[in-house]
Formats: sequence, C-alpha cells, structure tokens
Amino acid sequence: MLDHIIFGFSVAFTPLNIGVAFLGCLVGTIIGVLPGLGPTGTIAILLPLVFSMPTTSALIMLAAVYYGAMYGGSTTSILVNIPGESASVVTTLDGHKMALQGRAGPALAISAVGSFIAGTFSIIVLTFIGAPVARFALRFGPAEFFSLMVFGLSTVASLTGKSVVKAIMATVLGLMMATVGIDLVSGAPRYTFGNPFLLDGIDFIVVAIGMFAISEVIVTAEELRTGTRGQIIKAKSIWVSFREFVYCIGSILRGTVIGFFVGVLPGAGATLASFLSYDIEKRVAKNPERFGQGEIRGVACPESANNAASGGALLPLLTLGIPGGGATAVMLGALMMLDITPGPLLFQKHPDMVWGLIASMYLGNLMLLVLNWPLVNLFARIMYIPARYLMPIVLVISTIGVWSLSYSSMDLIIMGICGVVGYYMRKNDYPLAPVLLGLILGGRMEQAFRQALIISRGSPLIFLQKPISVTLLACALIFLALPYLLARSRQLRLARESALEEEA
Repeated sequence: MLDHIIFGFSVAFTPLNIGVAFLGCLVGTIIGVLPGLGPTGTIAILLPLVFSMPTTSALIMLAAVYYGAMYGGSTTSILVNIPGESASVVTTLDGHKMALQGRAGPALAISAVGSFIAGTFSIIVLTFIGAPVARFALRFGPAEFFSLMVFGLSTVASLTGKSVVKAIMATVLGLMMATVGIDLVSGAPRYTFGNPFLLDGIDFIVVAIGMFAISEVIVTAEELRTGTRGQIIKAKSIWVSFREFVYCIGSILRGTVIGFFVGVLPGAGATLASFLSYDIEKRVAKNPERFGQGEIRGVACPESANNAASGGALLPLLTLGIPGGGATAVMLGALMMLDITPGPLLFQKHPDMVWGLIASMYLGNLMLLVLNWPLVNLFARIMYIPARYLMPIVLVISTIGVWSLSYSSMDLIIMGICGVVGYYMRKNDYPLAPVLLGLILGGRMEQAFRQALIISRGSPLIFLQKPISVTLLACALIFLALPYLLARSRQLRLARESALEEEA
C-alpha cells in the first residue's frame, strides 16, 4: 500500500497534474459559488476540453471540479442565503443566521475546517479499501453485474427527487435512449429512423450538456425578471476559536462518517448526506431547539457530510463502474470515451491513473482549504455577475463544446431537444440525474443481461441462482419500497400523536 501511495504522489506531483488540479479546484469553487449550474453541468461542458489531455490529468481535473464545488457551495449559503449547490441547502438554515448575527467568520471557518477534515478522511478510506473492494468485485460475473446495475438504478430512483414514479420514468427514458444505435448482437440498426448520424447512438455528452446546462439557461432566462439576489454580508475575521472547534469536533466526525457511507451508496449523493447528517445531529444534540437559530454545529455537520460524500461517491465509480450521481456519471462516460472502463480491473490495468488520482485528491483538498479560507469574500463577489451576461456565455461554450465532438448538426439538434426536455422535467419535479445514469449504464446493462442469458441458455433463473445477484435484486426491491414504507410510518406516527393529544 505504501508503494502504491508513493507511486501515486510521483504521478500527482508532475507540473501538469499540479496545474490541472489547481485549475479544477478553482473552477469547482467558482461553480459552487454560482447558484444553478452545479458540478454535473460544468463537468459536461468541460468534457470536450479534457479529451485532448492525458487520461490521468483529465480525470484529476474533473474530480477536482467535483469536490471543489462541494467546498464553494457553502460561501454563498452563509453570506447570501443562496446555496450554490443543492448539497449546501442545509447550510443556509444556521449559516446565514450566524452571518446575520455578525458571526459569518466562524461559520465560514468551521465550514472550511470541517470540509477539509471530511475530505481527507474520505480520501484515506478510499486509499485503503479501494483495492480490496476491487478484488471482491472480481467475483462478479454477467448476472451479478446486471443485478448490480439494477440495484444502482433503483437506489437512484428511490432517493432522487420527490416522487419515485417520476424518478423511475426518468430512468426508463435514459435506458430507452441507450438502445438507439447498432444492436450489440445482431448488428442491426435500432431506432435510428434511417438517420446515419444515430448509428453510433446518442452521445451522453450531448445529453448531459442539454439536460443540465441548456435547461439551466432556459430556467434562468424565464426567472431573470423575477429573480432576486440576497444582500452579501462581508466576513471581517475568518477565524474560529479553539473552544468552538472542540465544540464542533463531534459534529464534524459524525457528519464525515455519515456522509462517506451515504456517498458510497449509488444514487444517494451529497444532498441526501447533508440532510441526513443534519437531522441526526439535531436528534442527538442536548439542545435541539438551537438548530435553525444560528447553531455552529448546524454548519459543521452538513458541510462535513457533503464533502465526505463526494469522496465516497468515487469508490463505487472506480471499483465497480457504478456512478453515485450525475457528476460521477459524467466522469464515467468520460472515462469510457477515453477507452478506459472503470471496474475491478482498473487498479491492475491503470494503476498510474488510479493512484495518481487518489494522491492528487490529498493535494487538491489542501489547495481548497487555502483557496476557500482567506478568499471567501473575493469569491462571494462573483455573485455580482448579472445572470444576463453569465448565461449567454454558458450557452456559447456549450454549443461550441457539442459541435467540436463530431461537427454534427444532429448533435446540436439533440442538445436543443434535451434542453427543452430538461426544462420541462425541472418545472414538473422530474429528476435529471436518473436520465443520465440510465443512458450511460444502459449499454453495459443490456450486454451483461444478454451474456447471462447466453451462459444459462436462455433461462432467467440465473439471476436468482447466484447469491450475490439475488441479494442485490432483493436490495433493489427494498430501496424501491423504502419511500412508501417511510411515508406510511410517518403517517402512523402522526396519527398516533394526534390521538394522544386528543386523549390529553
């Protein structure tokens, strides 16, 4: 293990990789500050650029953008009460209240310290359990991989968005798009409608940019007249006392552990991790009534959780080839287009890339602490950029990026259609991430399904005869039923409480 880590640092400390790590951290921080676009859309826009870079450098930059956005989202949540990223929504509950009380400095400081501790913890765990998980994954055959992808998509459907039905519909839309192109077995074209540009299938980059970037431009244009920006509060002294740090250390550690293991779960993501950790922290606190009134632990816990979750999401991506959310799904697609398939053999076939990435995350985490702590007021000023200037730039960059892929007008048409579809889905509370996951995993899922049936001579019982496969399918059913079970449990608890009140 020590040899692997030393080798990884020798890869990470090349001038190019240090430079792209810093660039990714800087871009990620800025994107975290700006509300709306998010790491998924940003990574999608940057994909055409990274294809001209070495594979290891490309992955280092994309990962830095991803966890950098988790850092930056807290700045405007605290100073402006506008979360730059969905995972920072919980931070506004106590962070902005602290800012209004003149305690913006301690809030920003404990956010940076908690994020650094959580990010470092997640990288250490990834360092030591990544290879063992990959070795365990070598036991997976086609049936197990199919069941694993079913489990991943079901967790996304159950944990993403407000409605399980809408999340399943979004997942099915992505799987349908994955069937466009040449059939894997027969070689016959499917759903191309005679258009030769669709023989290679629908490019996930086109869909990602359309769904996330273009739909964001449309939504911003619609809300431009009615949108309001909060008052930016300047933090005078960005520091936290030793007493406050000791007071928060338990919250930071609890948020870190919860965030990492929630992040490992496909589909859960940093948003769920921050909400869950805040809820648990409030339940274990001696004075829960302080939360929501400017409690510093209400900042430390969710910020630690969302940064730990971003590191945890890389574990299933690298070891199993299963993305944990929209951003890691785009990273998976980028690796596949670079002719690298994440999975159990990745640690053996591409050790320079894997260990170089892990080592660069240690470096990037330190860069983010240096960037975010003293420069938060400077980054907050980015909020002054009017949306009417920012969104056209996003539109131009997106269009150029899609056109540069294959110089196809069909890609631009698909991007526009996906943008309109993404806008409709946002307005009607359909989650976007399941579409992308379904599109990326669809081809591999179909291939594993067909291989399993060939092995079993057409018998679907193979999925129930393999212990790992049947366990994963059972877990998938449990996750799909979980929202309904939780809702039913909540209804029964409320009914019981109301009955007790009436008796009293």
